Amino acid sequence: MKITIAKAEFQQKLSDIQSVVEKKSTMPILSHFLLKTSKSGSTITATDLETAIREPITAEVAAEGALSVPARKLFEIVREVEGDIQIETEDSQWIRVKAGPASFRIACLPAEDYPLWPDMGSSEQIEVKAKELARMIEKTAYAAGESDTRYTLNGILFHLKPSERELTIVGTDGHRMAVISMPLEGVSLSEEKKLIVQRKAATELGKFLEGAERVKMFLGKNHILFEVGDILFLTRLIEGSYPNYGQVIPSGNEKKVSVSREAFIRALRRVSVMSRERSNAVRMDAGQDLLTLNSSNPDLGEAKDEVPARYGGDPLSLGFNARYLIEALGAMEGENVTLELQDPLSPTLLKPEGEPAGGGTYRCVIMPMRI
Repeated sequence: MKITIAKAEFQQKLSDIQSVVEKKSTMPILSHFLLKTSKSGSTITATDLETAIREPITAEVAAEGALSVPARKLFEIVREVEGDIQIETEDSQWIRVKAGPASFRIACLPAEDYPLWPDMGSSEQIEVKAKELARMIEKTAYAAGESDTRYTLNGILFHLKPSERELTIVGTDGHRMAVISMPLEGVSLSEEKKLIVQRKAATELGKFLEGAERVKMFLGKNHILFEVGDILFLTRLIEGSYPNYGQVIPSGNEKKVSVSREAFIRALRRVSVMSRERSNAVRMDAGQDLLTLNSSNPDLGEAKDEVPARYGGDPLSLGFNARYLIEALGAMEGENVTLELQDPLSPTLLKPEGEPAGGGTYRCVIMPMRI
């Protein structure tokens, strides 16, 4: 192998794969990426066995070849050097990297030892707007679990409903839930599909969707493949059953509070400064056209704040994890939000007043805390 690559492009491509490459793995090969160079086209591939990325690179190829290269170390080198990067193999285990007067010799692993790109098998394909998919992921991934023992909650649900021509994405950790839907145009699927995508993978995918126009989704039995321009992003699906989110969304909450989204967030941030760090508990008292927020910590003291609101129902007090409210409100758009309440222990429904920009419906459900 003997190639020359522009620094700016190589640095960007190596940056793209850093979050996928395993840094502390029992399999050394997973801390590497596969560099394949050919006069007909060169690529880099990275995987942690759950997620895989393949990107093309523009290289001047003097001699073709393939090798597994340490991802982090080469990225650090490329970031620091100046000028075009020259890479040349010395044998099957070493490469020489040159840029200007700087020269590095790096130990590598054989290309044939690198994990194979997963076989998608038979798959169906749909195409959606990249901007809309990125927006949907951003508004739901925060609500998914991170290290939940109920493994399916560590992912977000892609629910494709061909009969309704709709895609719904859901994130929940059992204490809160975010649901967003958008219409699907020109999509033909054989059946309804429920695919659980790992939270980490979905968040990483969002970075590649920025600036893209369309994204193709190939729906396999065990994997889902996203084709964003010339980038391939593949991830293994989480097996299991996702909670029936439709049953969680309350439909009979009679008490409705309308409040400025930004003012509510600011008040929650102020009051939560004094709440217990573990539970982040804040009490919310809904009164005549007013929300009163309180928090206390026996070791520190207490806090109180008020937010004007439109509310004409009976007084009601509920306890919430302030972080859950702040994250849900932060994911919403628009000036005002509506809280639909029932009683101190029933799920609370939050929704923006008016549909969010770009269409589709967005709903958040938060379970209150005992206070």
